[in-house]
Amino acid sequence: MNAPCKIFAALFLLSLAGLGTGKLAPDFMSLESARPVLEKFGSAGETHPDKNVSQQDWLGWLRRSDAQVRQRLETGEEDSLTNLLRFGVTYTKEYRIDDDYLLLYGQSSLVNAFAENRANDLIRALASPNKNPGFPEMRAFLEAKGYSLNAAGRNKVKGYLLANLARMQNDLEQARKQAKTDRDQMFQDRGISLDSNLWPDYMIDLSLQQLQSKGLLKPGSVRRVAVVGPGLDFVNKQEGVDYYPPQTTQPFAVLDSLLRLQLAHSDSIQIYTLDISPRVNLHIDHALKNAAAGRSYVMQLPWYADGRWTDAFRSQFTQYWQGLGAQIGQPAQAIPVPDRSPGFATRAVQVRPTMVSRITPVNMNIVFQRLPLPADGRFDLIIGTNIFLYYAGFEQSLARVNVAAMLQPGGLLLSNDKLEDKVPDGLQQVLITEIPMTTPPVITDYIYCYRRTH
Repeated sequence: MNAPCKIFAALFLLSLAGLGTGKLAPDFMSLESARPVLEKFGSAGETHPDKNVSQQDWLGWLRRSDAQVRQRLETGEEDSLTNLLRFGVTYTKEYRIDDDYLLLYGQSSLVNAFAENRANDLIRALASPNKNPGFPEMRAFLEAKGYSLNAAGRNKVKGYLLANLARMQNDLEQARKQAKTDRDQMFQDRGISLDSNLWPDYMIDLSLQQLQSKGLLKPGSVRRVAVVGPGLDFVNKQEGVDYYPPQTTQPFAVLDSLLRLQLAHSDSIQIYTLDISPRVNLHIDHALKNAAAGRSYVMQLPWYADGRWTDAFRSQFTQYWQGLGAQIGQPAQAIPVPDRSPGFATRAVQVRPTMVSRITPVNMNIVFQRLPLPADGRFDLIIGTNIFLYYAGFEQSLARVNVAAMLQPGGLLLSNDKLEDKVPDGLQQVLITEIPMTTPPVITDYIYCYRRTH
């Protein structure tokens, strides 16, 4: 078995065996806890069960739905591969395919030409040895789908890559239309992507500051935190680059903010990552094993400094970015930004092993599952960014019920998605943090804060 196949096999076995889940094992939510959601939404055919569903049928529906959601990870992997095709700079000298170019794909001979050249260059890179683990992982993904990178199979791989590029073009067109009406459920029919960036982490930091100033968070009050879908960045979603290895940043960014704001103590804070992705769970589990052996975790922190940001956002984000990681580590040698990525600034942080050890990965689907926590073991804070927009209102309502059950009274949920609120679940919106990010057309980012009232 070659190296890429071994990687995929390890991920598959991890998923089956439930490794990398720490000591906590989730339960599927009971029919009793879901009853208010079923009664509110009524029957919707195949979408969700009738309110009179039996316990046995309810559990069967949960298991099938959970499996279907996890299958959406495959399309998310395709998105990561397509982002690598669009934005990668380490394997090609061709123009990058930004959103404006993407919308012209299939209509412009120029865009078509460098898309094909990029595909050819990427195939050669995937077929060659590469020190960046992201490339063998993408190769393993292709081979697991039955594609071969040998000379005879490369035309089929190229067709697959370009077909995914066309699909992403269509997704972008649909997303722009839907963003005008309902951004908070706009990806309910899309694959679930692992790619991430630092913007939500900055918005979380702002929200924590506001919660602190309003007295909703007290010094040292945060002891247990859950981060839902922490992500695994390789070629991030906006102006992505591929020169650094796959990494997760949100758990460490949240930990750093909590310590800097003195909302948590470094010797008692516990952070749990709740994720359905075997790759994410394996990655964090590997980081924990390295920490146990005294090895640090290095985060590369690139950001597109030359973007069309507002002056306020550029100034405030730069200040946050320059200090990120100071509470949990020290500056490290950053991987230089390639010359073909102008406009990027970069730095790196080496996270101390003791800080890495504060994190526990859990294989869990927040929509259909919850952790059976004792009253004194519930979370003070749950964070989920770019997660709930992958689900429709019914699933969002189930997720809210599960979140509420895992929060202690007074505990908080932070999300950049405004969640469906048709069903009473004990969560009350108490704060909205917002900041305009870009000059016209204006993009404004939000963090919605919900508090468990009882």
